[in-house]
Amino acid sequence: MTTRRTPLPGVGVQYDLSTRDGRHISVVAHQDGRRFLGFYRPDDPDACQATIPLDPDEAGALAELISPEAAASTTVQHGDIELDLVSERITVGPQSPYRGRLLADTRARRRTGASVVAVLRRTGAVPSPRPDFRLEAGDVLLVVGTRQGVDAAAELIAGTLGADEDEA
Repeated sequence: MTTRRTPLPGVGVQYDLSTRDGRHISVVAHQDGRRFLGFYRPDDPDACQATIPLDPDEAGALAELISPEAAASTTVQHGDIELDLVSERITVGPQSPYRGRLLADTRARRRTGASVVAVLRRTGAVPSPRPDFRLEAGDVLLVVGTRQGVDAAAELIAGTLGADEDEA
């Protein structure tokens, strides 16, 4: 498998991937967020068989489906209720309002419905961190929940999630 990145001045960037079995796929990433997928003939890697245009939302949805993190997505069936659970790594950045504060201060589970199940730190992993665990810049939180809850937890840790009612 080989990959190649080619700048396209005034357009964006083209990424080419040659698979182990010799197939050639490319993605042209336009500066405005649009993406074009290109599929090439196996017998002629320069002959494009088809292109598929994707708007930014479609490209994001496709990336989620084929990313390694998508393998962490699981559908859990419980009786007649079906839950789509995802796990994601969220980094505590240097600008996070929770840097240097206790995990309990985030109230992540109550505010987002997502749970912090582990913290990865340079010195090692901390599974099932207690509420009195102090977060540091660079910590990576392993968060599990619905897509909406995990996205809200990422916003919370970044400091971009709006205040909830009792904080207003």
